[in-house]
Amino acid sequence: MSQTATQQAAPPPPTAAAAPAHAAPAPGAAAQADPAFVDTPALLNRWQLIGMSVTILFGILSALVQFVSWQADGRAADDTEQLVRTQEIKTSLLRADALATNAFLKGGLEEPEQRREYDEAIDGVLTDIADAAEAQPADRKALAALNVEVTEYATAVAQARDNNRQNYPIGAEYLSGADVELRATALPILDELVDANQQRAEDAMSGQHPFWLLLLGVATLVALVWLNRELARHFRRRVNKGLAIAAVIVLAVTLVTMIGAWIRDSSNDSLRDGEFATAVAEADARTAGNDAKAKESLRLIKRGSGATYEERWKESADAVMSSGTRAKTSWLAYKDVHDQIVALDDQGRWGEARDMAIEQSGEAFEPFDEATRAAVEENGALATEALRSGRWLALVVSALTLGLGVTAAVAVSRGIGERRREFS
Repeated sequence: MSQTATQQAAPPPPTAAAAPAHAAPAPGAAAQADPAFVDTPALLNRWQLIGMSVTILFGILSALVQFVSWQADGRAADDTEQLVRTQEIKTSLLRADALATNAFLKGGLEEPEQRREYDEAIDGVLTDIADAAEAQPADRKALAALNVEVTEYATAVAQARDNNRQNYPIGAEYLSGADVELRATALPILDELVDANQQRAEDAMSGQHPFWLLLLGVATLVALVWLNRELARHFRRRVNKGLAIAAVIVLAVTLVTMIGAWIRDSSNDSLRDGEFATAVAEADARTAGNDAKAKESLRLIKRGSGATYEERWKESADAVMSSGTRAKTSWLAYKDVHDQIVALDDQGRWGEARDMAIEQSGEAFEPFDEATRAAVEENGALATEALRSGRWLALVVSALTLGLGVTAAVAVSRGIGERRREFS
C-alpha cells in the first residue's frame, strides 16, 4: 500500500518539448523560391531599355555613316580641284620650259611676246603653288620644296638669257642645265603630288556605304522582332503597336538612306570613270605635249644630239596618244610640222629647221595646248560640281535619321508601357 502511494505521489516524467512551429513563409519569398516565378516589371524594364538603346543606337550610327559620306564627297571635290591645280602647275612649268628653249633658237634678243608668255607661265606656277599649299595642308611640305626648285630654275634661265642676249654659247649650257635640273628635281615632286591627290580623290569618291546602312537596319529590325516575340509570349498579344511603329520607322529610314547612298555611290563611280578620268587624261596629254615641245627645241639647240632628243620626243608623243585625248587631230597637225623639222635637220638644213621651229611649230602646237587646257578645266569643273551638288540634302537626311531614331525609341517605350499598365 505504501509502495503504491509512493508511486502515485511521484511526479510524472517530463514530456519532450514540442518542436517550435515554423513561421509561414512570406508571399514574396515563396515566389522567389518558385523556379517558375517571373519578375514581370523588372523584365519589362529590361526589354524597354534594350529596345530604346537599339533604336537610338541605330539612329546615331546611321546618321554618322551618312555624315561621313557627306564629308567624303566634300573631300573628293576638294581633292579633285587640288589634282587639277597640281597638274596645271606641272603643265605650266613644262610650257615655260618649252617657251624658254624655243626663244633660244633665234639667239640674241628674244621676241617680247615669247618673253611675256614665259614670265606669265612662271608667275602662274608660283601663284598656283601658293594656292595649292593653302588648299591642302598635306601637300605643303612638298610644295615648299617645289617652290625652291622652280625659283632655282627661273634663276638659271635668267642667267642663260643674259648670256644668250650677248650671243655667248655658254647661255645654251645654262639652259640645258636648267632643263636637266627641272626634270631631275621639280618634276618628280610634281609627279608625287599628282599621284597623291588623284589617289585621295578616288578614295574619297568611294566614301558612300549603302551596305553599312543596310546592315544597321537589318540588325535593328531583328532586335525589334525578337522583343515583339518575347512580349507576345508573356502577354498573348501577337503584335505590340509601339514596336511595330518603331520597326516601320527603322525600315523606312533604312530603305531611303540605303537607296540614296547606293545612287550616290553609282553616280560617283560614273563620275570617276567619266569627267574625272577625262580631266586627268587631258591634263596628262597636255603635260606630255608641252614636254615634247621643249625637247623639240632642245634638239635644235644641242646640235649633234638630234637622235637622243628625238627618242625623248617620241616617248612624250606616245604618252599623248595613249592618254586618249580628244585633241588628237590638233596633235597630229603639230606632229606633221615636227616631222618636217626633223627631216630638215637630218638633211643638214639646220637653219631651215630652226626657222620652221620658231615660226610654224609653236603656231601648230597652240591649238592642241588650248584644246587640252579647255578640256581639263571643263571636266574638272563638272566633276567638282557634281560631287558638291545635293550635299545639303544628305546632311538634312542625316539629321532626320537621328531624330527618327529617337522617335522609334519613344514608340518602343510607349509600346512596352502599355504592357506594364496591363500587368498592373
